[in-house]
Amino acid sequence: MAMKIKCVSKYILLIVLSATLFAGCHSPKAEKISFEHLPSQPRNSEHDTATFAAGCFWCIEAQFKELKGVEQVLSGYSGGHVKDPTYTQVSLGGTGHAEVIQVVYNPHIVSYDQLLQGFFLAHDPTQLNRQGNDVGEQYRSAIFVHDKIQLDKVRYYIRKMTDEKLYDKPIVTQVEPFTVFYKAEDYHQNYYANNPDEAYCQYVIKPKLEKFKHIFSTNLKHTP
Repeated sequence: MAMKIKCVSKYILLIVLSATLFAGCHSPKAEKISFEHLPSQPRNSEHDTATFAAGCFWCIEAQFKELKGVEQVLSGYSGGHVKDPTYTQVSLGGTGHAEVIQVVYNPHIVSYDQLLQGFFLAHDPTQLNRQGNDVGEQYRSAIFVHDKIQLDKVRYYIRKMTDEKLYDKPIVTQVEPFTVFYKAEDYHQNYYANNPDEAYCQYVIKPKLEKFKHIFSTNLKHTP
């Protein structure tokens, strides 16, 4: 990332706090046509859903599974035009899909604001269509919003981080209305937990996971 992770964490946490206050007094603006179908608020007060694309889904699945209040994390595909895509199709490009995680969480335990904090800290949102050595539109940074409350929060976060010049480069995270999620093949689920000794898990996923757990040490299901 362009700044040290401690600085990024500090500023994003401040944005989380200010966004919570902001949400109570914000007057919604007119939505673009592509977002008009979104409900004004979550349909279920006990369980909510977030959908994030932040590079390889193996990495962020392992990270978000650690957070207290997160009930389920599935790896899959979203944002494209091909129905029921396979991993091979998505990897070859041309489907429009990104590798994503679908997060089901209890909003009484972990807020969407906190999940956004995790999202921006889990990857570099200034890298266009790539994360490190993983290159292609399937590795793009994107947030698929499920309702207009999520949309307002995401726009607020990106605007604040841009205004604060948190990164040396522009944030390229795409914000799109959620349409459909396609679950990835079974061998992609719980990939890190099932393949901890693989080279990619050891040299790519593990360092990111350890850094994530250090930052969110007070919000983990299991205390380190």
